[in-house]
Amino acid sequence: EYKYSKALRAAAANGLHWTPEALDLFLKKPKAFLPKTKMSFRGLKKPADRTDVIAYLATFSTVETAAKPGAGFEISADILSIAGDIEYGEYLSSECTTCHQMNGASDAIPNITGWPADDFVTAMHAYREKYRSHPVMQMISGRLSNDEIAALAAYYSSLKK
Repeated sequence: EYKYSKALRAAAANGLHWTPEALDLFLKKPKAFLPKTKMSFRGLKKPADRTDVIAYLATFSTVETAAKPGAGFEISADILSIAGDIEYGEYLSSECTTCHQMNGASDAIPNITGWPADDFVTAMHAYREKYRSHPVMQMISGRLSNDEIAALAAYYSSLKK
């Protein structure tokens, strides 16, 4: 069993909840968020890096309010309103499945099966605009049109987790 610091145990006893906002503040500067923490990590300066870590951590959460894949990234209603073609999305998905598992597992790579379409579209556009930093995802999303992203979103949201 991991032995947490007195500071972290005290914060938990006082009601600390690891919301996406709390995680963001902690990851930005751990010692400022939680004085007397034993953690020597200096923090992540880039908001996109923190968003990526929070999204990764959310893949292990059973809580419905886990961090959304594009948290903090604004996307237009016009983009979100594009109706994706599920069959075309299935056709396009072969490149996705070289990394993402179709069985809903998330072994170090986030599960995208059953994602809500709006979350999928937002995450892909966040990669395309380099708001989220992951070179492979930036490259892949950069090659996709808005209609192709919508098709993939429709396909993956239609699958059961």
